[in-house]
Amino acid sequence: MTLKDFFEQVPKAAAAFSGGTDSAFVLWAAKKYGCDVHAYYVRTAFQPEFELEDARRLAEELDIPMTVVDMDILSVPEAKENGAERCYYCKRAIFTHLWEAARSDGYSVLLDGTNASDDAGDRPGMRALREMEVRSPLRECGITKEWVREQSKEAALFTWDKPAYACLATRIPVGTPITATDLNRVEQAENVMAALGFRDFRVRMYGTGARIQVTEDQMQLVMENRKQIYEKLGGLFSAVFLDLEERRVSNGQ
Repeated sequence: MTLKDFFEQVPKAAAAFSGGTDSAFVLWAAKKYGCDVHAYYVRTAFQPEFELEDARRLAEELDIPMTVVDMDILSVPEAKENGAERCYYCKRAIFTHLWEAARSDGYSVLLDGTNASDDAGDRPGMRALREMEVRSPLRECGITKEWVREQSKEAALFTWDKPAYACLATRIPVGTPITATDLNRVEQAENVMAALGFRDFRVRMYGTGARIQVTEDQMQLVMENRKQIYEKLGGLFSAVFLDLEERRVSNGQ
């Protein structure tokens, strides 16, 4: 099945939009193939501000309506407690809110951007999507991440080479309760790193300190900016560490 076939079968749909490469391409394809599509962005403490900015920009460029759904994700006990199943409970809560918003606007189909490269397995988040009856056109059509990027570039979508970005909750070690303060510190730290030119990196909580992970080709950039990084992140954390094992970006975590 092609995306054209998919959207001929689904002429009207709501779409969970994160501002990332995959969900952006789903919106573009829906528009291209004549689907009446409405984007929904869930704003929580787990999403950094730049994701919302990117989502708004893309929706405006595609001339697709977008609704921002505010949600207090830290009011979900299982998400705040940050156990091994956090992603499952988080997805369940978020897509429950999305469904409510979509149905109130007259939509009976909800899409997301999961692609064929994503390992379904028994990942908690994937399980939640199945249970919530969310459709994934990229996955259903066998479309991989690489193909999404290639086609997004041809379509002139600015998201075509945007690095995969897992939510801020993934920066907190499993089993450590998540607080708004820690999420804010991590977001500020990653904004500092991005401003210094880093891509595909992470700043993770390590006790009360921060552990920086960068790709191998950016290790030298860390050394060149060592003083700036320490001065700015040192005000946010008790200590700043560099993980000497290079970051691998296959799964976006």
